[in-house]
Amino acid sequence: MAPAAAFFAAFWLLPVVQLVALPAAKGWETYFAVLTDGRYFTSMVNTVVLSTVVTATTLLLGGAVGIFLARHRFRGRQLLLSLLTLPLSFPGVIIGFFVILLGGRQGAIAELGSALGLGRITFAYGLLGLFLAYLYFSLPRAIATYAAAAEAMNMPLEEAARSLGASRLRVVRDVWIPELAPTTVACGAILFATSMGAFGTAFTLASKFEVIPITIYNEFTNYANFALAASLSIALGLVTWGVLFAARRFGGDAALR
Repeated sequence: MAPAAAFFAAFWLLPVVQLVALPAAKGWETYFAVLTDGRYFTSMVNTVVLSTVVTATTLLLGGAVGIFLARHRFRGRQLLLSLLTLPLSFPGVIIGFFVILLGGRQGAIAELGSALGLGRITFAYGLLGLFLAYLYFSLPRAIATYAAAAEAMNMPLEEAARSLGASRLRVVRDVWIPELAPTTVACGAILFATSMGAFGTAFTLASKFEVIPITIYNEFTNYANFALAASLSIALGLVTWGVLFAARRFGGDAALR
């Protein structure tokens, strides 16, 4: 246990203790900067709202695609599933680059708009660009998760409901939703946490819409304000941890395994 304890202390415990202690050097009010400073509060709200919308959209689209792929067998199904989950191998910076190629100043849509006389249409560097990038990054996880969960569903229960005259909507409401609820809670929590902490994608695209990872980066890199960066990091960690805790608490212990 000694090597494991030493590794844990050196690479997790000591950095976390230092992170928690840093804001105190500039006064205890630094811990509440995310609530008392309008800019930091706005950045946190932007991040939470964006992550929530991305999570809800991803669960809806990913659930529909994943369940469809699990319930239907057709030629090329495995190839399609592989292509849909391919973005899992891309880092956030590459995904941001894809969005720039689509909606940046020199992107395909800008070129098309210019050719049609509509001007150079761009959306990569604002809220829409971040939303599409986060969605692109999150969808493969939801599709793979729901496909696996749908394949493990209790088919006799569904067949019994149909034999008793249940409509398709009733089957979805009374069979599918309860069976997939733990998967939805777990997947949603992980997607939300991933979106909250996404840095590479935000670093590439967030020039007009600030999110908290970029705010933290600016504070300790551009302004060397380590105490404030630590305070914002703690706030980000608490929000994310709170969602993960709620998912485990209300989704059951199996939800996040």
